[in-house]
Parts: sequence; structure tokens; C-alpha cells
Amino acid sequence: MQTPISVIIPVKNEERNIEACLKSVAFANEVWVVDSHSTDRTTEIAESLGAKVVQFDYTGSFPRKKNWALENLPFRHEWALIVDADERVTPELEAEIRQILNAPQKADGYYVNRKLIFLGRWIKHCGWYPSWNLRFFKHALGRYEKLEAEDVENAGDVEVHEHIVLQGRAEYLKNDLLHEDFKSVFHFIERHNRYSSWDARVYYNFAHGIDGSSNIGASLFGSPLERKRFIKRLWARLPFRPVLRFLWMYLFKLGFLDGRPGLIFCTLMTMHEAVISAKLYEQEVQSLKSKV
Repeated sequence: MQTPISVIIPVKNEERNIEACLKSVAFANEVWVVDSHSTDRTTEIAESLGAKVVQFDYTGSFPRKKNWALENLPFRHEWALIVDADERVTPELEAEIRQILNAPQKADGYYVNRKLIFLGRWIKHCGWYPSWNLRFFKHALGRYEKLEAEDVENAGDVEVHEHIVLQGRAEYLKNDLLHEDFKSVFHFIERHNRYSSWDARVYYNFAHGIDGSSNIGASLFGSPLERKRFIKRLWARLPFRPVLRFLWMYLFKLGFLDGRPGLIFCTLMTMHEAVISAKLYEQEVQSLKSKV
């Protein structure tokens, strides 16, 4: 029996991941695949598995893909679940979602904990678990925050690190959302090169007091998301971030317990931090030149 829920899956060239993702959400009554004109077999696979495919044309400014979908898709149902192509809804999470929808709702949205599988191993440490994201919510009440970084060149057309701002009460689900990318390390590095451009702009904004229209507070003693935002704003002002990133992830957050995949993951994320620092410095130089 299908569940009265609308699933949103933003994609571009995800033929390696989309089949497993769609099969994991087969319990949903409605599945939307929001594509950005993929050049591989993504849309063909999605349509063969019964998903509704729509195309998104990014204008280079707000909104990006997920907010566009929340604003424009003709949903059948009140509740939406946002899942990336490299994520899978486990049977346990499916059962929990069904249970919530079959009972009087106590909340308007739910945070889901993502469980990252990297090079075949669960990255349980490195500061990567728990990783809470608000993904299951009444779609009329939630939109992704705007951090004044939508126009960053080559950063992609989909919200990656932005968070949902919910006009209502949120709770936490007990079961995890599996995050396992079937693409290679090459694609991991390629993707994070794009992410670093966006991160550099957000770091720059935080360091200069530009907060955009985010309604998410920054508090060391608040919710997990508010603590994360507090740390990120502080982090943006620190020197030697790549070195600190490695020490934090591999030693302080016990990344060494995740074996060789943990070491490789911490190394790649340190490289990511170094690229962010380089792009942030580039922005500072360009800003100074524009003032001369």
C-alpha cells in the first residue's frame, strides 16, 4: 500500500544512483524527479520506474532547484520528503514515516539523520554522525534559507548546505537516511570543487556580517542546527582552517576509528577546506581591487 506523501528528488546526470534511490521510495504515492537537463540516462531510468520528471532551468539567482520545486510542483499530498539521488530510505525509516502519517501529527516537520557510507564503510566518526537535516515536512510550511550566495559561478543550481526554515514545530526521526554515492572519488572531488565556491561566499558573508534572509539562529546552546550555524560563523573567522579541519575530524572527532576510509575522507575534506580558503582569499583580493 502506497503512502500519501510526495517525494522530491533533485538530479543532474545521476544514472548511477537514481535507480537505487527510486526503489527506496517506491512506497510513496507520488515521486517527482526534478532534473537539470541531464545528458545521461537519468530521466529514462526515472520515467521507467514511474517517477514524474520535470526540468528546471536555473536563472543564476534565487530560487535554486529545491525551493523552485516546493513553490511550483502541483503536489497531491500535504507532506513532502526531499531525498538526494545518492540517498536511500531504509525500510526502518519507511516504517517510521508510515507510522507518523497514520497517526495524529504532533509536528509540522521532522529532522532526519543521515548515515554516510564512504568507500564501503560507515563514517561513524569524523564529526559526520549524527548529521541532522529537515527533510520530511508539510511542504507549504518549509522553504530553504537564502544566504546571498545563489549567484556564485559554477556552484551548481541546487541547495546543498542550506537548511529548511520551517514555519511550525519540528521533531526528530529515530531511523537514519542512508547516504551512499555510487559515483567515484573523481566525482566526489569534482563535486566538492563546486561546493567550495559556494562555501567561500558563505564564509565571506559570515565574516562580514552578511546573513541574507536566514531565520536560523546561531547558538552554542540551541538545537543541533543552531549549534552548527554558531560554529560555522565562528569557523569562518579562524586562521589555519585546513590544519584545524584535519585535527578536528581525524583526532578530536576520532576519525582514525573509521579506518582507511576515514583517513581518506578526512584528507579529502581537508583539501576541500584548503580550496575554500584559497577562494575566500581570492574574494578578499577582488573586493579590495573593486574599492580602489
